[in-house]
Amino acid sequence: SQATAQIAQMIQDEYDIPAVAHLTCINTTLRDIDGKIAEMRERGVRNVLALRGDYIDGEQLVGEFNHASDLVSYIRSVKPDFKVFGACYPEGHYQADSLDQDIENLKIKVDAGVTHLISQLFYDNEDFYRFLDKARAAGITVPIEAGIMPVRGAKSVRRMAERNASRIPDRLNTLLNKWGDDIQSLRAAGILYASEQIADLVAHDVDGVHLYSMNHPATTRRIWRNAEPLFRGTQG
Repeated sequence: SQATAQIAQMIQDEYDIPAVAHLTCINTTLRDIDGKIAEMRERGVRNVLALRGDYIDGEQLVGEFNHASDLVSYIRSVKPDFKVFGACYPEGHYQADSLDQDIENLKIKVDAGVTHLISQLFYDNEDFYRFLDKARAAGITVPIEAGIMPVRGAKSVRRMAERNASRIPDRLNTLLNKWGDDIQSLRAAGILYASEQIADLVAHDVDGVHLYSMNHPATTRRIWRNAEPLFRGTQG
């Protein structure tokens, strides 16, 4: 949307931070996509996260882009100078029959022109490492950034995990049960949990970490304060 391009431009111009604009394509016309891409280019935005968008089972698709790979191919054809990011799912997309099938679809998207992947949330790093091994074995060589969702509320964690078919490991479930009714304590524990996830990821030479701030910059800032020295010490 126009607002997305405006915000991305502000982040780049006023704060000198590279920005990535989200672009969804399901039930969207070619004219709509052309307009959004033109707005991004006009505002100096060259990084795009190409997403399919939410699909409701049973709904009839009426747009011209029914898969993220369709959008990726189109962006690469009309704006080859754009850097195109894509989403990936360490535990498999909830609509895929298996993780292996999802990785096959991911390979199609990467081959269409994705230059960088950002993962959906996960709460157990072993799930991410398992996915990473399978993705590399499938010939996916682009950088894969780990997506971390800080814990802020027991209900929201369970809801997001169910929505994204993500597993809640026993270690996290213990925190949710202990402090589910004590929001301040749970948020403090969530900051520690995310920080420990990131420390382990950096120790395993992760390509990058994407923190889902969910409009809570103070939480993100505290996690970054914990993790930032680790990135300073990382070579390459």
